[in-house]
Amino acid sequence: MRILIVCIDRDNDLGEKAGIPSPVVGRTANLDAAVRLASADPEDSDINTIFGGINLYDSLIAEKNDVEIVSIAGDKKVGIAADKRITEQFDRILEELKPDRAILVSDGAEDESVLPIIQSRIKVDAVRRVIVKQHENLESTYYIIKEAFNDPKISRTFFMPIGLASIIYAISLYFERPDIATMAILGAIGVYMLFRATGLEDAFSDFKTSLFVSLQGGKITFVMYLAAIILSLIGTVQGGSELWNYYSQEIMAGYLILLMAYVNASIWWYVLAGVLISAGKIMDLRLAKESIGRQWAHPFFIIAGGIMIWGGSTYILVISEAQDGFPVLSNGRQFLFSTMLVAIIIATIGARLSIRSPRGGASKN
Repeated sequence: MRILIVCIDRDNDLGEKAGIPSPVVGRTANLDAAVRLASADPEDSDINTIFGGINLYDSLIAEKNDVEIVSIAGDKKVGIAADKRITEQFDRILEELKPDRAILVSDGAEDESVLPIIQSRIKVDAVRRVIVKQHENLESTYYIIKEAFNDPKISRTFFMPIGLASIIYAISLYFERPDIATMAILGAIGVYMLFRATGLEDAFSDFKTSLFVSLQGGKITFVMYLAAIILSLIGTVQGGSELWNYYSQEIMAGYLILLMAYVNASIWWYVLAGVLISAGKIMDLRLAKESIGRQWAHPFFIIAGGIMIWGGSTYILVISEAQDGFPVLSNGRQFLFSTMLVAIIIATIGARLSIRSPRGGASKN
């Protein structure tokens, strides 16, 4: 019966700090990886995870067990990207080594969050958490807190809301409007928390990464990204201007109407930005002679979504008497159903193009 000792490095310190690709299989390779990681960052807790796994490996070998040890790393962004990478590596390891049971070794709850992934594929006999012992005094406590705040993941979560609140309060004092400070601070922190909770932070990080990758690779997408950023800024300014116009009217507009005014004035700028990015990706794939596949559907879906949002916001503005009338059609229901029908037709065309496009890799001939 073969036992597999699995050391988890969910945030990929092995790759980011020591330049070691994972998975790392075998006692010798893991010992070398631990030493290299210790040389790169002596304070990284993943060093203890690997040494803890090696210690367990030696104990089981001494008891005449058939054991193998492997270290698997995820991604520095953690989250779904890390779990997906760990899953792919673990599946390969299972296919190559064919173990019967596993023991998970980690340095804390974050790494142990992948336990369900491992348990769904193999029986897990035990979970060993390796924690470095610290002196229980004030100096050690201060050091641990200090090191925690040096961690970018913790510092962003803790310091960003405090920084936002401080800046907003300072601005409100400068303009002698401390009465709006509480409302503005709560609103800004609320937006920030939603930004993180809904995954928009990861999306923004992915966008930034794609921007730099396209620049380094000399791709057309880089120019399209810059154009999309400019168009998005224009759309935001135009939407904000329209929102202010409605807010300045004597008629009580209401929050929903203000939101619809913003959306209605800005949506086509955002749609054009999205279409440009999608078109850039298609052009890069075409120049690289790679399969475009599902990318064909993206610009059509973006346009279809824009039509639906524009039609819906226009309908709400007109029936609330915030806008004079419907464009093209004077009947509200006909206008709404027509825009939805046009959007569905466009989306269907995009879907059919993506289905008909070959998905295989480009020919090497």
